[in-house]
Amino acid sequence: MAANPFDSQNAIPGVKKVIAVSSGKGGVGKSTVAINLAVSLKRAGYRVGLLDADIYGPSLPRMGGLLNQKVEIGDDKRLMPLERYGVKMMSIGFLVEEDLAIVWRGPMLFKAMDQFLRDVAWGELDYLLVDMPPGTGDIQLSLAQKVPVAGAIAVSTPQDIALADVKKAIDMWSRVSVPLIGVVENMSWMVVPGGERVQLFPRGQMDNYLRERGIAKIGEIPFNPKVAIGSEAGIPISESTPAAEESVAFAAVAAKIAEAVPAGN
Repeated sequence: MAANPFDSQNAIPGVKKVIAVSSGKGGVGKSTVAINLAVSLKRAGYRVGLLDADIYGPSLPRMGGLLNQKVEIGDDKRLMPLERYGVKMMSIGFLVEEDLAIVWRGPMLFKAMDQFLRDVAWGELDYLLVDMPPGTGDIQLSLAQKVPVAGAIAVSTPQDIALADVKKAIDMWSRVSVPLIGVVENMSWMVVPGGERVQLFPRGQMDNYLRERGIAKIGEIPFNPKVAIGSEAGIPISESTPAAEESVAFAAVAAKIAEAVPAGN
């Protein structure tokens, strides 16, 4: 009988819950959602880590305000995560220069993921959020095989072209037996001068799709250029302006994650 690839799962010592933040495609703001959720969970009183698992396109060093920062090796030979806004962070971008390409095949990706999960001194965490790369490939499979993932969220924008890909992410998590907490709709609308709410993208069939399959939409995040500016500046809006409408929306999603996957269980 063939071995079950998930028999090798081992919990990360000290880490209570691993949450995957995913998308079927790039460009939907997944990393922005991930870092703002991490900050929101921290502001809610949880001990939080954020792992940038996008090996080919790491964005955490810039979004976390940690460009050109390098990790140190602890006395136990493990990597020491960098800390920003009270969140412990790790990324391949802390180990290589920002403009250098990572040209690795699958086995190297598996090895890198194993190092980030096992050889980082995460300490005691209630939640470790993993910012996944776009798609449904080696990194996603590696995470699901190596550690018990308590839940996943899928990030999408409202239009059908994004929904077509987020369906694949939803199917992937089902195939590897990871519970789907729900879908976060990013850039749902924007408020123009004068107060009118307008759609940036044509609204597609996402709501119908989720309703038919009993999948929760756990948040709708408005578009605001200040969110992108904060990401470029390395100061997430959830940290810089917690009372902003977007920050309140991120905090509401974080609360739903904590409700769906309680840290104490």
